[in-house]
Amino acid sequence: MIATRTPFRVTLGGGGTDLPSYYRENGGFIFAMGLDKYMYVIVNRPVMGTAIRLHYSQSEVVEHVSQLRHELAREALRLHGIENQFEIASIADIPAGTGLGSSSSYLVGLLNALHSYRREYISLQALAEEACHIELDILKEGIGKQDQYMAAFGGLTMLDIAPSGQVKVRQVSISSGSVAEFVANTHIYYTGTQRGAQEVLADQDQAMAKAESPDHARVAESLHAIKDLGYRILEAIEGGNFDRWGLLLDEHWQNKKRLSNKISLGKVDEIYREVKASHHVLGGKIIGAGGGGFLMLYCHRNHAALERYMASHGMPRLHYTIDPEGTKVVTHLGAGATWEAMQDTGKVIL
Repeated sequence: MIATRTPFRVTLGGGGTDLPSYYRENGGFIFAMGLDKYMYVIVNRPVMGTAIRLHYSQSEVVEHVSQLRHELAREALRLHGIENQFEIASIADIPAGTGLGSSSSYLVGLLNALHSYRREYISLQALAEEACHIELDILKEGIGKQDQYMAAFGGLTMLDIAPSGQVKVRQVSISSGSVAEFVANTHIYYTGTQRGAQEVLADQDQAMAKAESPDHARVAESLHAIKDLGYRILEAIEGGNFDRWGLLLDEHWQNKKRLSNKISLGKVDEIYREVKASHHVLGGKIIGAGGGGFLMLYCHRNHAALERYMASHGMPRLHYTIDPEGTKVVTHLGAGATWEAMQDTGKVIL
């Protein structure tokens, strides 16, 4: 039995420029952070039976991999030549559909476990590309490359995406004191709304894919601005100028909202205006594609007052830190091990 732990991510700058419809013409740039909030994936080959058993928010028991409804699990198993007699279970710290890249964290964690099961070494870069191949090439998902790479690498990470799709990864290092200051001032709140990223990204993707689209110029202009902001956000955070980061976050949000009318929510817009006016918030944005999930706010003082205000509107704060690692195998037990036995080892805390 093998268990992997894979972090969720928060995009800090450049979001949306990692979609093929943009980077194939212009190149993409992403700056993001991995959180200490995780997707856990457990795989096991039972000594008895021939079925594939899959446990997530639902359960599936099928006789052949082709019968699985869960597309990511199905294609990962197919890619690794596993057709039957296998079990996969997953559990997460945060629900899906909240803008933190949970689907790619699941896939990268599963692929990592499958390589470990086969006793194969794979680099983080190759692991991320394997996940991109499944999501973008096989399943034709209308998403980009950042989620897979951030799940693989974690940390504070910069992705430079060439028009060819090749990704250059640089992990950004700042002092522990700067990390503590950044995390203290950069709040994350749960809006209570869940949504699928593909629905929100579809407008942007379609506008960029068709130069004749009436929305093409507007979306392209916004993405160019978002990419430029990504470079400036990276510079501000590397330099420890976090108030500057907060102001750039606001500028980023204004450009992001121009990509699609599905990105923001009326309730969130009202709260955002109020916290900027009365609670020392310099900037903020909905994390991920938009439309719900988590709201990130930069507040440089009077944090407790902001927390109380957000809680009064049903938006609790998510306490987090930056995890410097990406996906990793956290336990490896022999054949016939049980989930209960793995918990008893104390190696995985759920």
